Amino acid sequence: MRKIFNVTADCKPNLHYMVDISSRLKRIRGYIDRGEYFTINRARQYGKTTTLRALKEYLKEDCYVISMDFQTQMSYAKFRDENTFSIAFAKAFVRAAEQIDAAIANELKAALAPPLSDGMELVELFQYLCDICSAAKKPVVLMIDEIDSAAEHQVFLDFLAQLRGYYIDRDVTPTFQSVILAGVYDIRNLKRRFRAEKEHRMNSPWNIAVEFKVDMSFSAEDITGMLKEYERDWDTGMDAGAMAEYIYEYTAGYPFLVSKLCKIIDEDIAGSSKFPDKKSAWTYAGGLEAVKIVVTEKNTLFESMVNKIYDFPELRDIVYSLLFTGKESSYNALDRAVGTAEMFGFVKNNNGVIMVANRIFEMVFYNLFLTSASDQNTDLYKAAVREKNQFICNGHLNMELVLEKFVIHFDDLYGDCTDRFKEEDGRRYFLLYLRPIINGIGNYYIESRTRNMERTDVVIDYNGEQIVVELKIWRGNAYKERGEEQLEGYLEHYHLKKGYMLSYNFNKNKKIGVSRIVLGDKVLIEAVV
Repeated sequence: MRKIFNVTADCKPNLHYMVDISSRLKRIRGYIDRGEYFTINRARQYGKTTTLRALKEYLKEDCYVISMDFQTQMSYAKFRDENTFSIAFAKAFVRAAEQIDAAIANELKAALAPPLSDGMELVELFQYLCDICSAAKKPVVLMIDEIDSAAEHQVFLDFLAQLRGYYIDRDVTPTFQSVILAGVYDIRNLKRRFRAEKEHRMNSPWNIAVEFKVDMSFSAEDITGMLKEYERDWDTGMDAGAMAEYIYEYTAGYPFLVSKLCKIIDEDIAGSSKFPDKKSAWTYAGGLEAVKIVVTEKNTLFESMVNKIYDFPELRDIVYSLLFTGKESSYNALDRAVGTAEMFGFVKNNNGVIMVANRIFEMVFYNLFLTSASDQNTDLYKAAVREKNQFICNGHLNMELVLEKFVIHFDDLYGDCTDRFKEEDGRRYFLLYLRPIINGIGNYYIESRTRNMERTDVVIDYNGEQIVVELKIWRGNAYKERGEEQLEGYLEHYHLKKGYMLSYNFNKNKKIGVSRIVLGDKVLIEAVV
């Protein structure tokens, strides 16, 4: 049976096409060899479970790795008190130990018999665990996945406190060589409610944990290696390096998104009417089709993202600001809202500036913010819906006509609004107008290198063609007189013969409309509102 691209649960090397993560495992091994305790907290479907399982296999010759999963092994009821938790944990620990191999079961037979009784609480549990670590001929590593399910229970905080205590005394008391906790939330800082209803504080029972600095995203080189393995099986003739670069551009190496795009190309795009075989599917055009599918589908990752947007209003504010205002926000790791957005994988630190984590997330967020009931009820959106058919001719998007109509509608609807309104919301209204016109056929994203209050480049992928519209804030005649070199540089940057520009002019004496500027073999269509 041939391998497939996997997007559910963990990836298995004998069943799935996978990125080679051996270099990451080697780096994680360094933490363990140094006896460090740490947390692997990454966003949903970021490869945490796959990494833990691969790590267990990687360490098996030198360590006893006890791998547990709190989501499947420790139900909510198991956290109600110390005795219940301690007995449940001990039983799960024994099962995990016995699954390693028969040798450990025989070696630790006596130590693995937990004193299960009504008197067994955390103190007795850790005495029992210390006995196991003392009897073991190899270092014992404890890995617990899905730790989020335990984070709101007091008994779990007490459990972490015990781990901390034994870690501090590890020079005199046998204990785990390393402890690895994995989940979405960073449990180094747990917010709990204590006693008084209004009293809140940040509790850090896991302050012994070192910062986990291993990058778990996939590089273009990583993706290339996976595609080359696929190519050995299917011989499609694809340019694996070019396809990997394309996939990385849209995903920034987010593991689920990488595998999702590959799976769609392999299983949905190949064999379709437009792409009859795998050779035609593994191309730039096939990749665009896959992106179009993934950003409009309903999956567990996107559903979780939307839920978080509604659960944490501060996340909505951050994402909305990044998408529409063009304001540059400095990255501050101590800012709780920024930290939360980064923890969920929504944003990342790009040289000290916050940006949306990847292009696909950006497109999903645009769809979310621009397809609300209130937006679709605006006159601008309704106008685009009414007129959408006239903008498409033989499968091509007539962007010049789109700009002409937008100028008319925008001036009719918002010509009397304040400059501040236009400056902060003009981009949003252009995208709101554009959305129903290209919906179902095309997508758009913002070029991150030009995102600011002065300029934003909207890149539109429509039916295999790429169109770039520069949105510009008018700042005087100096901009008008930019000259041939600057204009040609803009078009050369995108390898285009024709470019489009939408200028927001707040001068009362402005002349609205669309004009055409010809410079040699290049043409710029400029609309002014």
